[in-house]
Amino acid sequence: MVMTLLVAKAGQASAIIDSLKPGISSIFIYRLVQSYLPNNPELDLLVVARADDGGGDGLSLLVAEATEGAENLLPEQLLSEKYLSGEELCELGALLKVPIVNLCQPLQLEPVAIPKPWGQEIWYTGIEQRGLSRVTDGQHSVPLAWLIAVAPYHLMAGVGQMPNLLKILDPLPEPVYGDLYFELHEQKREVYVVTHIDRQAWHDGIGQIRYGFSAAIRDGFDRDDEFRIAYRKAVTSYRAVRRQMDALIDCFREEACVPLNEPVSAEWAKRWQQRLPADLLEQEHRLREEMNRFTHLKALRVGDVIKVPLLMPHALQHGVRTIEFQTPVYERKILSFDQKVLTQAEWDTDEAIELMSVYAPQEVELAIIDDNGPVKRELVADFADFEVQRVTLQPGAQWQLNKTLEHAVVIVVSGELGFGDVVLVNEQAAFIPAQRDDISVCNLAVGPSVLLVSQPHLHSCGC
Repeated sequence: MVMTLLVAKAGQASAIIDSLKPGISSIFIYRLVQSYLPNNPELDLLVVARADDGGGDGLSLLVAEATEGAENLLPEQLLSEKYLSGEELCELGALLKVPIVNLCQPLQLEPVAIPKPWGQEIWYTGIEQRGLSRVTDGQHSVPLAWLIAVAPYHLMAGVGQMPNLLKILDPLPEPVYGDLYFELHEQKREVYVVTHIDRQAWHDGIGQIRYGFSAAIRDGFDRDDEFRIAYRKAVTSYRAVRRQMDALIDCFREEACVPLNEPVSAEWAKRWQQRLPADLLEQEHRLREEMNRFTHLKALRVGDVIKVPLLMPHALQHGVRTIEFQTPVYERKILSFDQKVLTQAEWDTDEAIELMSVYAPQEVELAIIDDNGPVKRELVADFADFEVQRVTLQPGAQWQLNKTLEHAVVIVVSGELGFGDVVLVNEQAAFIPAQRDDISVCNLAVGPSVLLVSQPHLHSCGC
């Protein structure tokens, strides 16, 4: 632990960084309260910040865990003269195996994979106990959460804010095993953009999402409450047989020394299910079909956009890969699931059925913000708290992401795009700091490139 350095807490680090004169460096300890972990444990971070010396380098930042080993690597002149050249800062980063981050330039994101019973999520901006996304220079990386804590005003325009969660949903191609929870949200807003449909799962290239309820079934009831009662009865019947199956499969898990709430491969899940009594499997299939007949399956193609309204039950189906932007809150109510839910003991069926919307919203085409030939911009989602644009650039085209005093998160859907010194290709993403100048985005591919841009909702967007 570095004991001779100033210890800064929330909000103080930004003041230290802002006070730097050109060419001057500062070193201090930042005491991070890890609010994303149980009991909010503290972690001391070693921070070295350097203001550019007039050459346009911006504000460079090194953040590493403060350990005795890290202290021993610090140059003597940094401790005594408060000066470190850009080259020396890069050398220190290489020794500590952390990137040097420029707070005024796009930061390339390094995602983290989160296993799920239906496949995996790939988080680009995740800050949770389950996983921390990182910022990378291509060789070394550092948690995004650490950088936001140390420089909240430079990156997020304020303390206590969190970026929207950007992630990829990557379901297994197997029916049932790759189908997501049928769930709804009260606060979390989501928008999906379909990027790939597994041809082994969907031979015609048209996938599906379970999205709300069948209009034909719903219209067969005189009142909505009668529909809800009938649907609850179907889910309750299925839940009973699901409990029996899960209890038996838990025994198989214990035999194989697999934790009861750990995701497993589809092969293991199938192997255990095949050991279940045939009559139980037949009953499960019949009751699942009866339950699912109440719902609506919406067709999906690559490029489709799905905006999920609050209280709308939905479940992406197997083999449909999507990019998702969502409000950074963890809340959901599960109506049903075709496997064991690993993160909670019970479903939220009764409460969710009382809250759920039984009518799907009317579909509308995406609004075109601008289409000048080389660059086309569409408004993918315009929620109360954030918006998402899809930008299509023709070969050689450039587009300017204007300064808005708010951060942005971008991901390349297809092609190759340059953001200054950062070059991104398919499914690579970057965090755009709030305190920055305009950024020129250039299509480097031989064909069109497609980019998704998410920003906090502004009354007048400068992009």
